[in-house]
Amino acid sequence: MADKQISLPAKLINGGIAGLIGVTCVFPIDLAKTRLQNQQNGQRMYTSMSDCLVKTIRSEGYFGMYRGAAVNLTLVTPEKAIKLAANDFFRYQLSKDGQKLTLFKEMLAGCGAGTCQVIVTTPMEMLKIQLQDAGRIDAQKKILAAQTQLPAQGDTRPPVEAPSAPRPTATQLTRDLLRSRGIAGLYKGLGATLLRDVPFSVVYFPLFANLNQLGQPASGEKSPFYVSFLAGCVAGSAAAVAVNPCDVVKTRLQSLQRGLNEDTYSGFLDCARKILRHEGPSAFLKGAYCRALVIAPLFGIAQVVYFLGIAETLLGLLQPPQPPRPSAQLDQTAARAGRPAQD
Repeated sequence: MADKQISLPAKLINGGIAGLIGVTCVFPIDLAKTRLQNQQNGQRMYTSMSDCLVKTIRSEGYFGMYRGAAVNLTLVTPEKAIKLAANDFFRYQLSKDGQKLTLFKEMLAGCGAGTCQVIVTTPMEMLKIQLQDAGRIDAQKKILAAQTQLPAQGDTRPPVEAPSAPRPTATQLTRDLLRSRGIAGLYKGLGATLLRDVPFSVVYFPLFANLNQLGQPASGEKSPFYVSFLAGCVAGSAAAVAVNPCDVVKTRLQSLQRGLNEDTYSGFLDCARKILRHEGPSAFLKGAYCRALVIAPLFGIAQVVYFLGIAETLLGLLQPPQPPRPSAQLDQTAARAGRPAQD
């Protein structure tokens, strides 16, 4: 299906459907990624993704793994829709001469898509990170309170468990940020988000397009859905791991609450410098495999929905039937009367 034959509403609906399905499937892994990236040396709560998820279920219940999911489910539709539609728009504009896009032009289209999507991505992840990391901060406080209340020798009274602080909702966070910092509060970490999402799109879209093309049965035909799925998974995983250092910095910058003795940061360079000094180069790969596990199915699902054209089918069902053309009516009347049709 050529780009010019796909309407903009169809692109937006396809991107939204893909985002909703993908986020629902992989959100617990994304929560583990955020918590692993935010924990610093000396305050390690989790040793791995599975350890994080098990401890989250024990302390917060099954639905604790979906804290912040409502924000994603609300905003992922415009975010994914903008990203996919913008990439198609830039690819179409850059291929007006009718020739196949060069690798540079494919990367340029991906760069444009990544730049456009941060309008929604930055506030979405800003709110999501606060909600996802609240459980880790609360668990740290409980452990600290328990340590300070260790019973003295001979004291048989059990330590009093510290009450859990009420956790804010996305609406409360948005209201507080707007009141205290204005619209800029929702866009904290915008530079880091750009440094993550633009390179991601530069890597992802050209890589996906070329991998997907390998499965085309003939020139001009669509690849089978499983080829699009696998191409989306491979390209998404590769791009996710490539930009993970920027994602670690972005997550730290957008976290408003800190655990005990955890560093605070004044900007991208300050954050990168402190991570390197205090935690070593390997800290920039924290949560990399989680991020790959999130992005692979997310973009695989997105590309399958997008290339199957689910939105085109839905829009076709919603369209009212077109009335027959006048010439067709004349032909039918002539046929019933036994006369030859009018030219």
